[in-house]
Amino acid sequence: MPNLDGTGSQGKGAGRGAGRGTGRGLGRSTGNRPLGSSICTCPKCGHEMSHVRGVPCTKVKCPKCKTLMQGVNCA
Repeated sequence: MPNLDGTGSQGKGAGRGAGRGTGRGLGRSTGNRPLGSSICTCPKCGHEMSHVRGVPCTKVKCPKCKTLMQGVNCA
């Protein structure tokens, strides 16, 4: 068992990255499409407005009917 200062026996298979991948390929695959939306659309009345970076469309209310918007490119 290793000591608190990091010295000591670590045993078989211990050390950096034992049993772990490189960390690549995590998350969802997007292919060639951009992440997020460029336009927010109201599912109720169809009103469209440009997406504000950093603010999810699902957090914005439609200025016409007060329904929560949806992103156009969201999957």
